[in-house]
Amino acid sequence: MTDLTTSINVKIDKKDKELATEILDKLGVSMSGLINMTIKQLIMRGSIPFEVAIPKEEYDLSRYFTNEELTKTAKELAYIEKHPQEYKSYNNVKSLKEALLSDE
Repeated sequence: MTDLTTSINVKIDKKDKELATEILDKLGVSMSGLINMTIKQLIMRGSIPFEVAIPKEEYDLSRYFTNEELTKTAKELAYIEKHPQEYKSYNNVKSLKEALLSDE
């Protein structure tokens, strides 16, 4: 590694640092190592080396379905949960695909 000639002081939430350090320890990487890798990737790529996005907390299904459709679906799911023996199940994708593609 080249000689380090500067330092960065970063203030972060104490709990975030603890959680990040726990993960990094398991990976065998120091916090400083992570920051150096991230900066090197930033320089090489010319952009942030990971996706920066606001995660969607939940999908607003009412944008896609009517209340009637959502109510009917909820009732069907509740029935299926109470009567699973009435529905065929599959142990692997191959069996499910074969059933979906069959004429039965």
